[in-house]
Amino acid sequence: MSTQDVLLSIRDLKIEGKSGDDWLPIVNGVDLTLHRGEVLGLIGESGAGKSTIGLAAMGFARDGCRISGGTIDFDGIDLRRASREQLRRLHGKRIAYVAQSAAASFNPAHRLMEQYCEAPVRHGVMSRSEAERDAVDLYRKIRLPDPEGIGFRYPHQVSGGQLQRAMTAMAMSCRPDLIIFDEPTTALDVTTQIEVLAAIRDIVEQFGTAAIYITHDLAVVAQMADRIKILLRGDEIEEADTREMLAAPKHDYTRSLWAVRAFQRPEQPAPKGAPVVSLRNVSASYGKVPVLDNISFDIHPRRTVAVVGESGSGKSTAARVITGLLPPTRGEVLFEGDALPPDYRKRTREQLRNAQMIYQMADTALNPKLPIRRIIGRPAQMYLGLNGRALTERIRELLHLIELEPDEYIDRLPSELSGGQKQRIGIARALAAEPRFIICDEVTSALDQIVAEGILRLLDRLQGAFDLAYMFITHDLATVRAIADDVVVMQKGRVVEQGPKPEMFAPPHEPYTELLLSSVPEMDPDWLSRLLEERRHKDLPQGAEK
Repeated sequence: MSTQDVLLSIRDLKIEGKSGDDWLPIVNGVDLTLHRGEVLGLIGESGAGKSTIGLAAMGFARDGCRISGGTIDFDGIDLRRASREQLRRLHGKRIAYVAQSAAASFNPAHRLMEQYCEAPVRHGVMSRSEAERDAVDLYRKIRLPDPEGIGFRYPHQVSGGQLQRAMTAMAMSCRPDLIIFDEPTTALDVTTQIEVLAAIRDIVEQFGTAAIYITHDLAVVAQMADRIKILLRGDEIEEADTREMLAAPKHDYTRSLWAVRAFQRPEQPAPKGAPVVSLRNVSASYGKVPVLDNISFDIHPRRTVAVVGESGSGKSTAARVITGLLPPTRGEVLFEGDALPPDYRKRTREQLRNAQMIYQMADTALNPKLPIRRIIGRPAQMYLGLNGRALTERIRELLHLIELEPDEYIDRLPSELSGGQKQRIGIARALAAEPRFIICDEVTSALDQIVAEGILRLLDRLQGAFDLAYMFITHDLATVRAIADDVVVMQKGRVVEQGPKPEMFAPPHEPYTELLLSSVPEMDPDWLSRLLEERRHKDLPQGAEK
């Protein structure tokens, strides 16, 4: 590509973050060149500076950060010197951003269609009626269900995967020259992910859109990026054409990224005795809409049951039934053989204590105004009656258990932690109640692969130390292979297949299980194209929704 094709040129970019009265380096003199129609993949572990650089490409720095050096040139416009009005005219129209957490990015008080139409109408790209027709067309292209009607729902009325796709469509509404994709498929199941990846790639190619694709999933970036840049603690490690990088990474750190997911939980002996938690013929509904249909499975002490399935399959709804947040319409939940009251408000404190939860998005699960000592200490106070010195000692013990130094972290706020550290605090908060059973709801999906492996190892160690039973909700089959003893596959509110992990990964499979297994991305740049072609040839759905 010629220099005339350069859309974005970043030189010697330096970004600092405020810590007390000091400014500490976050990005250390990184260069970046992006041509029109080109996709650059940014890879690195948590804290590498990926998202910070992505935002800087828009001329933006988060609160508590500042761009302290370098140049950012977008199509001849110096973004560091651009006025707020100039940036306002660019953002949404010529430069768009797709965030990792759609749930935290949409306004819950407005329907999806209103939020889609805002940018093209405000920038004068389309009239309201044209924008609505365009939204339906894009919703259809990315295979959202009911494309004519889904835009008139509120964000809480669609699944997380559907909301992420709606955000991708919204970013494309003005057909921008540059889109920053910040982990756009992290929260999606593998079948839905294929739909979104295919839609992103098709639209990028169709409109000649350039993109920066930020991710920690190497197999995904292999399908999307023309070039890959590797980052570590704010420094550029290496950059190369995607095929060259995959075939022959030069730096030791890059080779270590290629080798992650080495952790595999040793095969456990067959369970003995009564299960800790049992679902017996459970059905549940949201209003008049059925979401669970006669599901049953058991979770035994010191075993991990992975519940997998596409977005909207009922995985998290089953967790809500177990915790008493959603009373079932029929069936029951047993704890160590005794039926639990369907409504959590009618459960004893002991029953509540014994079932705890670790949430997917630590950013939204931790109160940003409370220090770590209060976040961890509250369940120990409430369930165990600890106070004063005994409570402080327990908090320090829990921080040691999750491998964080108490003196360094006990008085920090969540905003002062990395993503992996926040998730460890979520684990400590669950452990503080001394439960028998923990629901892990997509706890590694928002983490880079190196940090995720550390979390899986930590959970495995804690399970052995405290005889815990885990229900592990996930869409990541690599995580299932690493951590699970038993697997439950769900689709449309039903259990399609279940059994011990070795049996579940050995053919023959149920058709839906086969679809899930075939949808796991491979470290091959041609994998997605080959898969889509095979499915078109066989007249199979590209993903979960036909």
